[in-house]
Amino acid sequence: MMNNMPHTQNFLKGLTTLTGLSMKKIQEYAKGNSPFNILEHPLIIDPNEKQLQKIGLLNEFIASYNLLKEYESENKIKITSPEKAAAFFVPLLSGKKDRESFMVAFLDNGNNIIHSSEVSKGTVSQAMVYPREVLKQALACDCTAVILAHNHPGGSINPSVEDKAMTQRLVDIFHPLDIRIHDHIIVADTKYTSMAEEGMMPKSPIERANYEPFKVVETAKEEQLGYDDSIEDEEWELE
Repeated sequence: MMNNMPHTQNFLKGLTTLTGLSMKKIQEYAKGNSPFNILEHPLIIDPNEKQLQKIGLLNEFIASYNLLKEYESENKIKITSPEKAAAFFVPLLSGKKDRESFMVAFLDNGNNIIHSSEVSKGTVSQAMVYPREVLKQALACDCTAVILAHNHPGGSINPSVEDKAMTQRLVDIFHPLDIRIHDHIIVADTKYTSMAEEGMMPKSPIERANYEPFKVVETAKEEQLGYDDSIEDEEWELE
């Protein structure tokens, strides 16, 4: 019978916990009836006034959740190219001209943003990033990929030596966990550089994972944009 299924029993236990209804009473009703009736037509189980109020609040919560979930699914932000990554990060970082800010977007396997976060707030010339914090957030939202981004208040869009080393360090950490780093976007005013677009993204780890904090430092304006021709551009756009 339906009420002997594990998920049904979990539903009944949750209903008892959230509403205060007697488990014995709920189980007895569910033997010959749909347990959903308890939420949809609560008076059939003769709840007291307090229990009825809790059932009403639970129904409101479920309705709100379903509506919000539907809205969110229709309005997911999908990042499938460097241009779309920049379109997401540039408005968030272009106005931060008094300090460096390091951000991460955590993506699902369809490249939809699950969660985005400013993981470091720095000074006008540098920001301190803690890899453990980035990893903690990545694992918490069960992402399959990330995109890194930070700004250069001084106006340069050239990735610095530190930017490149930091990107490699994060690849060293995430690659063994099957979490890909698609790109690192450098923002200055409304301009940007995509390290993926410029062929600068590391493809694989080169050292063991190192969780020590590191500094993100803006490059000097006269430094030319580096590009290793031996590294092919990574194609991560989805159809």
